[in-house]
Amino acid sequence: MDLNSASTIVLQVLTQATSQDTAVLKPAEEQLKQWETQPGFYSVLLNIFTNHTLDVNVRWLAVLYFKNGIDRYWRRVAPHALSEEEKTTLRAGLITNFNEPVNQIATQISVLIAKVARVDCPRQWPELIPTLLESVKVQDDLRQHRALLTFYHVTKTLASKRLAADRKLFYDLASSIYSFACSLWNHHTDTFLQQICTGDEAAASNSLERTLLSLKVLRKLTVQGFVEPHWNAEVMRFLHTVFERLKQFLECSRSVRAENLCRDRLEKTVILFTKVLLDFLDQHPFSFTPLIQRSLEFAVSYVFTEAGEGIVFERFIVQCMNLIKMIVKNYAYKPSKNIEDSSPETLEAHKIKTAFFTYPTLMEICRRLVTHYFLLTNEELTMWEEDPEGFTVEETGGDSWKYSLRPCTEVLFIDIFHEYNQTLTPVLLEMLHNLQGTTNIEDASAVLIKDAVYNAVGLAAYELFDINEYNYSFSHALYRYKPIRRRVIWLIGQWISVKFKSDLRPVLYEAICNLLQDQDLVVSINDFEFRTDQFLPYLESMFTLLFQLLQEVTQCDTKMHVLHVLSCVIERVNMQIQPYVGCLVQYLPLLWKQSEEHNMLRCAILTTLIHLVQGLGADSKNLYPFLLPVIQLSTDVSQPPHVYLLEDGLELWLVTLENSPCLTPELLRIFQNMSALLELSSENLKNCFKIINAYIFLSSSEFLQMYADDLCRSFCELLRDITTEGQVQVLKVVENVLKVNPGLGPQMFQPLLPSVFKGIIDGERYPVVMSTYLGIMGRVLLQNARFFSLLLSQMACELGQELDHILGNMIEMWVDRMDNITQPERRKLSALALLSLLPSLNSVIQDKFCGIINISVEGLHDVMTEDPETGTYKDCMLMTIHFEESKGTEDEEPPTEQDKRKKILALKDPVHTVSLQQFVYEKLKAQQELLGEQGFQALMETVDTEIVAQLQEFLQGF
Repeated sequence: MDLNSASTIVLQVLTQATSQDTAVLKPAEEQLKQWETQPGFYSVLLNIFTNHTLDVNVRWLAVLYFKNGIDRYWRRVAPHALSEEEKTTLRAGLITNFNEPVNQIATQISVLIAKVARVDCPRQWPELIPTLLESVKVQDDLRQHRALLTFYHVTKTLASKRLAADRKLFYDLASSIYSFACSLWNHHTDTFLQQICTGDEAAASNSLERTLLSLKVLRKLTVQGFVEPHWNAEVMRFLHTVFERLKQFLECSRSVRAENLCRDRLEKTVILFTKVLLDFLDQHPFSFTPLIQRSLEFAVSYVFTEAGEGIVFERFIVQCMNLIKMIVKNYAYKPSKNIEDSSPETLEAHKIKTAFFTYPTLMEICRRLVTHYFLLTNEELTMWEEDPEGFTVEETGGDSWKYSLRPCTEVLFIDIFHEYNQTLTPVLLEMLHNLQGTTNIEDASAVLIKDAVYNAVGLAAYELFDINEYNYSFSHALYRYKPIRRRVIWLIGQWISVKFKSDLRPVLYEAICNLLQDQDLVVSINDFEFRTDQFLPYLESMFTLLFQLLQEVTQCDTKMHVLHVLSCVIERVNMQIQPYVGCLVQYLPLLWKQSEEHNMLRCAILTTLIHLVQGLGADSKNLYPFLLPVIQLSTDVSQPPHVYLLEDGLELWLVTLENSPCLTPELLRIFQNMSALLELSSENLKNCFKIINAYIFLSSSEFLQMYADDLCRSFCELLRDITTEGQVQVLKVVENVLKVNPGLGPQMFQPLLPSVFKGIIDGERYPVVMSTYLGIMGRVLLQNARFFSLLLSQMACELGQELDHILGNMIEMWVDRMDNITQPERRKLSALALLSLLPSLNSVIQDKFCGIINISVEGLHDVMTEDPETGTYKDCMLMTIHFEESKGTEDEEPPTEQDKRKKILALKDPVHTVSLQQFVYEKLKAQQELLGEQGFQALMETVDTEIVAQLQEFLQGF
């Protein structure tokens, strides 16, 4: 691209690209995109954005295209990479003049220079740093500022590189320029302070900007430029100087008018000073040890004494508290339980901490936190009165504790109380004790103090575990002082999970019911633990009030919280909720529709529905007109909301099936979503298999008739690339199909069975997989002998081996790997299955007779229990047709419809209906009759005499 001829064209297209008319804008953008890979294009852009006579918008766009080009085409290995010749020209042009008049463009130029430096400095661009160091010394204010701005961005970018070679280069750079950077910062700082004293605010504002930029450079160099900074005297001298400068700047902030723009920048500089200390502590805790004492003295002085009055501002207080917290909690400063295992550096730091945090200091910090920083402000009280719901959401979900004062003070209190609980527990209990008795409701200050102390007690609940003398006073306070009732109920919510007297719970439930009728306090309700028998008398009123609250609140977070509490109640009382849920069932479809844009609220609705279905049991079928479309949407991976709803949607689908009395066409139709879900192979796969099993137990014939082919294809795909656990889950589904439908099951999943058979004869190495293989083959052999014969023939044909040879290998491996089977049901099944091969004249089966008997005796040991009165044995796995439905204890969940189905299925399962003892006897008797006495005795002689003796003992009485 010829620069002279191209400049005019590119300038014209850039001008069009700034147009608001899309008809002009779009073609211009397309043309610029085509030029991105043209040689010379970025040289033209450089000429355009450095020409200060051109339109600002055009120059701005040129800078952006140049910056984006660096990301895409500057590296040598990039497709369409810029030539080395052009890059050399561009690097030189970028640092020729630091005189950009427009702040926004100057910032972008600084950023793009830093991007080039990240790739090229220092090897391909050794002159960059020297040029910057010279340029920041010039007297011209504009050039000096722009050079300093670039110096900061370059330092910041080089400091962010993480490869070892790059780190070494930055360490070398930091060592070489640190002294200069300190001098530069001190110069601009002194200049600013002098100008503030003389009242030259305009000049002071400019100097402060340079002070801020040079301090930003020093921050990066100090924190990331040295491996062991405590060995560098200049670094440590700078860090000690920070405290002096902080005091000077805080005093300056007192004299600068609040509305002055300089004050805002002044506060930013103060915060930057604290960031230097916090970052250094975070990255170099042991190097920070010499600064621990001074840091604590400084922070505590300004935040917890009168020294800070009229000077400190909220963000500064937060930073000081974070500094104290990081020192208190720092693991590097905590000795091991065995002191001898601690490093000298750790012991030194711990010694300094211990010497500072004396009883008077800790007491003052604790009292000041509670009685000053925990107090509700007038603004908070007003918000609570006017918008209690908004106040609660703001209080519980506000900014991070690192940046907002109230959560920061609470976190600091928790950390200090945890670290020094033996010292501070008596202090807090004394404050609590002083609150006992009547408080004048008109005394706002006393009420706020009580609120603050209760807040502290709640935050320290786990540290006060053994202190239980105030249970009654807390609950009694619920009936007094409206301004603190919200705090008391919150406090009990904290306390109840730690220690709360059982006999006071009914008092609490009654109090909560009263609070739920108070519109100002209603949104403070928290989820709580309870004993069902104590709670039942309050269930109807509590549930009704909670439902009314759910309708009245408007904010999404509040509705989610109330739904969570409702879900907790439903979960705990289970079936006993049925008489009271009608109103909620009618309201949830409306709430679901209203929450179309709020997926997290829909997640809360799904959770509530899960507990509702469990509580309603078989009656949950009445919810299907609403419930099934919800499941359909939540589990449809083609719908965007599934990203948020899938996990809860699958859980709801599963409990719906488990509690369904019958399979409806709509419930069957939802299974169309499953194929895509199995393809995802996500962490939700386990629930998908549970859902498939639930359909099998619900109505295997109808379900498999429609979906067996699809399932079989999906399983074949899954088994090619799945974990061992996933493989077992697939095989368990097949096993359940064979258990429920032994006649048609093998045919429906016939494509999977050869791999199972082959896995057995090849000796599958994973025991859990082998166990499942044997469970499947046991079902086929025992309950569908005809299909087993066909499968055996198929395998003989596929493997090119004799049928008897394959059968022998299978029996031999089965006997050899019997120990892989740990479930008693499968062990008995194996014994029944192998015994079903008898009686037989087949020489292979007779050859494996010893193994079959060994397995049978092992099975008898597993399932036979001796009646102590008669001395006879009985099969403990046998189930009678006349069984009583377990009513369970209070803490046990009542059986679901699926539990009942499984029990009925068990009554048809040979494992639970056939006596292994009787089966062994009958099969041996039949074999004896087939071979005759002499032949049978010869067969029995192949069995170990000890095994024969055990067998005879089990068969006594036959």
